[in-house]
Amino acid sequence: MALMDRLPKHLFTNRGWGLLAAGALSLGCAYVMGRRDLLTLAVLLILLPLVALAGVRVLKPKFQVYREFNPSTVETSGTTTVRLAVARSSYSTGHVIMEEQLPPRFGEPPAFRFPARSASGGTSRYEYHLRSGKRGQFRIGPVTAEFSDPFGLSLRRHAIDDGDILTVTPAAVELPVTGLAGARGNDGVTATRIRANPSDDDIMTREYRHGDPMRRVHWAATARHGQLMVRQEESVTTPEATLILDQRFTAFAAGTGSVFGSHDENSDLVTSTNFEWMVTAAMSITAHLAERNYSLRLLDAFGSPAFHRSRSAPDAEAEEFAGVGGLQAIAESLAAVELSGPRHTRPEHHRTEQISEHKEGSPGSAGTENADSPFNDRLMDKLSAHRLRGPLLALVGNLTPAEARTLAPAAGYGANAFALVITDAARNNEEILEILRVAGWRAAAVTSKTQLTAAWSAFDAGGIVAAADAAMDVRRGAAVPR
Repeated sequence: MALMDRLPKHLFTNRGWGLLAAGALSLGCAYVMGRRDLLTLAVLLILLPLVALAGVRVLKPKFQVYREFNPSTVETSGTTTVRLAVARSSYSTGHVIMEEQLPPRFGEPPAFRFPARSASGGTSRYEYHLRSGKRGQFRIGPVTAEFSDPFGLSLRRHAIDDGDILTVTPAAVELPVTGLAGARGNDGVTATRIRANPSDDDIMTREYRHGDPMRRVHWAATARHGQLMVRQEESVTTPEATLILDQRFTAFAAGTGSVFGSHDENSDLVTSTNFEWMVTAAMSITAHLAERNYSLRLLDAFGSPAFHRSRSAPDAEAEEFAGVGGLQAIAESLAAVELSGPRHTRPEHHRTEQISEHKEGSPGSAGTENADSPFNDRLMDKLSAHRLRGPLLALVGNLTPAEARTLAPAAGYGANAFALVITDAARNNEEILEILRVAGWRAAAVTSKTQLTAAWSAFDAGGIVAAADAAMDVRRGAAVPR
């Protein structure tokens, strides 16, 4: 039996190997004894398994497989139910043993017998449950079936479908209510007074409408426009929030935040413990704001759409999200977002390489360096386009002082500016935090062990007023420390 266990099972069954052994023995005896009948028996015993082997490979039964996930996307640590429907679309081969192939993280693959005892209309239905403790996209399937010939001599296992992708999204942490979102009105709108020093984009007056009190008539505007105009003392707008999500490999690849994973489809993402903390924070913050009817804009550190490299993003070029559909799109996009960029220990190494590739003074060299630098002009231009329309939140990894100074002026583009610096040693970032705070950011350093609710609540400890005042100072011309 030990010898039989060592024989390959994907070619013949034990019965098939037994016939081949008997045929070989008969052939040897026929040669020694000169018996023609033993030769005939030997040929029969050898040909029968070989014919069976050819038959199961040429005549492939065809099946139709329908797979459904309920829910279609599942949060980490949540459970999804997989429903399988299998129907034969070719000739009958009797009972078949089938197995659903799964990534190793989901445990042993489920096996089942076709047709099922409860099969109806030629279709067998099966059901099982999956749970994943990590986010990502995982191929569930294909279903493999093990076929045998009518005599049970040969075996063949092959896939009968291509499988389907299960998306596991990060689970949001419920955040406490803070003053970060500012004063709120009904139905998710914000009532904002006209500022003392309005910009040209502010709507100060509008046309007179029937029923407007005459005391609100703006006579100077009326004379300028040639028609009756009234003061717009209060505007009602949908609140907006902008998030900057740092996804640079160099910002999250040090110390305890060491990177793990690979680009293989069924392997872990290129990520780290610190980056996973940031992804959870992004999911939680966007859910918190979406529940309060904020429209959301998500950008990366280079001003590109935050999910333009995420293979799970429904629309990789989208950067504006609103409503329940927008929040679902963010969740799906965060499922497979991962670290990207050069694999150097410090970002300066990459800049040096980029500069060395272009001769000094060559056309386009300065533009290339700027495009590859985080918190560049492209990001600032996009923030400027939505200047002061709502809070600005930055979730960044380890920063150098130079990168902090580059990011610092962005505080002037948000009604309030908040930054979480995810690092390995929160106490060693005072210089970085000071640069951001002086520029108007309400900044805090956290580690992967920091409670997200505690980090979120820290923004409410008098920070909104301080951040708003500091940001106003910056807009008035206060210098950023260098």
